[in-house]
Amino acid sequence: MSATTGDVWLPFPAEEIDGLPDTFRYRQWDGEEEFPADPGPCVFYVAPYMKSPKVTLRPLAAMPGLRVVQTLTAGVDDVMGGLGDLPPGVRLCNARGVHDASTAELALTLVLASLRGIPGMVRGQDREEWRGGFYDALADKSVLIVGYGAVGAAVEDRLLPFECGPITRVARSARTGERGPVHALADLPRLLPDADVVILSTPLTEATRGLAGADFLSRMKNGALLVNVARGPVVDTAALLAELESGRLRAALDVTDPEPLPAGHPLWHAPNVLITPHVGGSSTAFEPRAKRLIARQLTRFAAGEPVENTVLITE
Repeated sequence: MSATTGDVWLPFPAEEIDGLPDTFRYRQWDGEEEFPADPGPCVFYVAPYMKSPKVTLRPLAAMPGLRVVQTLTAGVDDVMGGLGDLPPGVRLCNARGVHDASTAELALTLVLASLRGIPGMVRGQDREEWRGGFYDALADKSVLIVGYGAVGAAVEDRLLPFECGPITRVARSARTGERGPVHALADLPRLLPDADVVILSTPLTEATRGLAGADFLSRMKNGALLVNVARGPVVDTAALLAELESGRLRAALDVTDPEPLPAGHPLWHAPNVLITPHVGGSSTAFEPRAKRLIARQLTRFAAGEPVENTVLITE
């Protein structure tokens, strides 16, 4: 696969990205109403970041010469609905490596803040209340990571210095990793009862939609913490609300279903839940890493070399 001419659509100004090949015409488009040019000559499309699927998918049907769609997200669920508009042979690539560190940082933040009772202490500070006492530590806690890809592995990297208990890894299928066995999703029923902390970092697929439903949650031990840095629909919101309101489980959620979480939704005020507004990847680490990925991908594309992070090829 190679291309030496054609348009490349970028969400950043081309002059802000070091190392871009000089053989393409670069068009900046970050989801604005007006397109920067005719979409027809586009051969490489970098989708705008954190825009709605309606915005992201809008130009695809008018790009008959497209060869690569590059997302700036780790998951590609937001663009899957537009693949039917693409010609055969288009490569869909994700942003593996861009968000790993930032999302793993937030996962660890959510774990520590929830276990140590930080949300309650912040509320206490607002009310000038001294909320002393004993709180849970991460030390010696058993952790189950569901979704052991790049983000899951980065989460484990950050857990290790905290002297937590055993870390169990789960992915779509079983394998042996550098740090030990990785279990299959089918093993979750026997693994969940032993985990003090369950961290969801899996992509949203048909296999993972609603994965953390009533049965999954009922198998978690009393007082366990569910952390979701994956996608909102991986968790059944109604089932989670029931567990939170009973006081049996705790949760820390960077993503929700629905999202954004509307005003008045009962999840906002459920007991024992910490909610952040889908900011796992939205940090100062994003832009420089995204730009390096774009430059690397376009250099490979221009040279006829395989692009990285290919998730699928259209048929």
